[in-house]
Amino acid sequence: MSAAEWRERMGPLGFGAAQLGNLFRETTDDEAAAAVEAAWEDGVRYFDTAPHYGLGLSERRLGAALASRSRDEFVLSTKVGKVFEPNLGFSGELDDEGFAVPATLRRRWDFSRDGIFRSLESSLERLGTERVDVVYLHDPDDHWDSASTTGVDALVELRDQGAIGAVGVGMNQAAMPAKFIRETDIDLVMLAGRYSLLDRSGVEELLPLALERGVGIVAAGVYNSGLLSSPKPRSDAHFDYDDAPAGLVATAREMANACNAHGVELPAAAIQFPLRHPAVVNVVVGSRTASQQHSNSERMRQHLPEVLWAELDTIAQRP
Repeated sequence: MSAAEWRERMGPLGFGAAQLGNLFRETTDDEAAAAVEAAWEDGVRYFDTAPHYGLGLSERRLGAALASRSRDEFVLSTKVGKVFEPNLGFSGELDDEGFAVPATLRRRWDFSRDGIFRSLESSLERLGTERVDVVYLHDPDDHWDSASTTGVDALVELRDQGAIGAVGVGMNQAAMPAKFIRETDIDLVMLAGRYSLLDRSGVEELLPLALERGVGIVAAGVYNSGLLSSPKPRSDAHFDYDDAPAGLVATAREMANACNAHGVELPAAAIQFPLRHPAVVNVVVGSRTASQQHSNSERMRQHLPEVLWAELDTIAQRP
């Protein structure tokens, strides 16, 4: 499937299900179900999850929420590269990788053929489905040798068998995904935080290469960990999973002022920006509640004048 076909099939906005795995704090079953229902009401038809999100909790909740929907009506993706093992030392503590769930399991990196197959089989069971459309290699930053060989090869084998629809890689950097495109047979890249209003490093090599090779880019992390999620950027906001530098806060505030002058808010520009590049096929944004989902959908629908995009480009290019 071409990048253009993925864009048409996925639609502009995707649902990121990390928060369904209790990212940073607890999300109730009812909140999770309502968030997915709100996404469906808003016309969202692409849903992304991963075993990593809440040690499988996100996959279970997403699968349950979509169980009543026709499988052919939506695109579903998950990720591989981490397998679960029992945490033999468990004594009631919570997971130490950002999810508010009991640490009854531990993650182990595994991009071997057996590890890929084992991970996907477990994901299908948690999701309650017989197939997923896209499988991404999850954060293989320190595992190029195995991920680019046995990892990709296993997914290509599944794709050739028709068991999955597409092979992808999901990362928080732009350099290695470009290497995957040059040297392996992948269809999609989920790029987190590297093609946003404030971080445009993805456009230096990755996006032009993806466009040339027909690889679709799914943009994630468009709020850059929070700095771009508020109409009035806060001085204590986060950027790239850490405290936002003062200079970036100032830039975000200047962008917010430019948006306000045109009667729109900064998060609307943040969520729409990646789709201005023809290599980008979808923007995935996480939602914990129905109200958050409806807000993200509304931001995607807002009209932003071309003159504003030019102003934002000028602000971004200042030293």
